[in-house]
Amino acid sequence: MVLAVPDPQAVRAASLEELRRLQLPLPPDGFPLVWEPGDEVELRSADQIEARAAILHVVLARCFGMPPEAAMSWLLGSHLVESVTGPEWQFVMGGRGDHRSFVLHHDAVFALAWVLGLTKHLDPMEPPDGRLMGLLPNLAAGETYRQWRSRTLVAPRDAVEAAALLDLYYCLDYGYLEAERLGLPSPGAIDANAIGQRRWALEWSIVFRGPYHEPPVGWEEIDLSV
Repeated sequence: MVLAVPDPQAVRAASLEELRRLQLPLPPDGFPLVWEPGDEVELRSADQIEARAAILHVVLARCFGMPPEAAMSWLLGSHLVESVTGPEWQFVMGGRGDHRSFVLHHDAVFALAWVLGLTKHLDPMEPPDGRLMGLLPNLAAGETYRQWRSRTLVAPRDAVEAAALLDLYYCLDYGYLEAERLGLPSPGAIDANAIGQRRWALEWSIVFRGPYHEPPVGWEEIDLSV
């Protein structure tokens, strides 16, 4: 469902107030807004978000010992191969790539689960919900993608709510990185890497429409440098 965006200045003010509460460095004046007045927002389809969460779950399973043949077989049987990115496929099949960077995707999966309505919070002070793995396909037990989707009752978040959280994580990404650069303590139980992964998932899941927005891009094309 395409919705009108809320006032970006009001949302940004709330985001900055949260950074103050967490005693994090604030972005500089002129820090870009995520959207402009008059834009529209929607989520990617639940099918797309479920597929992305499942693929990242398999990538994580490979990080922790799932054999490549089993991972490939599951993806093929799930008809998800076309949605696997090039770097993901190289890692799943041959273990090529930065193992540590793929392990970090746990927080991206957590954010995707929040967008799908499977988890109750995406608190920047807290690590992923301990129930998260039970909400994902049980690869060890041979649960298929279709079986997982049948037992998982997704209730995607309101796109406006998700957009407001993205603005917060956009600001948090700056605040956490700046705090690490300055040697300041983290305000919670997670670090800048986790914040960045959650922002990545939110950036990918949320689609803005307006004169200053490009068409939706692929998972690997999400730009977290700005």
